[in-house]
Amino acid sequence: MEQFFQIGIITDTHGLRGEVKVFPTTDDPYRYDDLDEVLLETKEGKKLLHVQNVKYFKQYVIVKFKEYNHINDIEQYKKCSLWVTRENAVPLGEDENYIADLIGLPVITDKGEVLGPLKDVMQTGANDVYVVEGKEKEILIPSIKQCILNVDLEKGEILVHLLEGLLDL
Repeated sequence: MEQFFQIGIITDTHGLRGEVKVFPTTDDPYRYDDLDEVLLETKEGKKLLHVQNVKYFKQYVIVKFKEYNHINDIEQYKKCSLWVTRENAVPLGEDENYIADLIGLPVITDKGEVLGPLKDVMQTGANDVYVVEGKEKEILIPSIKQCILNVDLEKGEILVHLLEGLLDL
């Protein structure tokens, strides 16, 4: 299971006092309100930073870290990713999983056929769609109870039921 989750990418600096513009890569950009610390991925490795202040502007999150007080100090981190540990991730509800834990798991039908590994999860709004790397083509499976029968992280597999005509798409 993944121990770190990406929550954003620094796109630019904001002002002269060391704030950065972050493009959020998380379901809920307002989760930054509850963050005390993040990990900044640099060329040298992950660096622990403490969140001092957060505000929102259009689709961006403006973040000020305690460690940086001037634009010249933070400018070098443009295009770097921000991560949180599993402990600081948004808590899951019942029957929810982190997408990062699902990627790569084999997808198996209720008839025992291995379709291939889970390649991606598309978030469409109505329901998620699992993208499976099939032998001949990608297979799209809606994440609904009729199709996704069981996600077993301990066993390391996803059990699905293919509705009639799903493979014809």
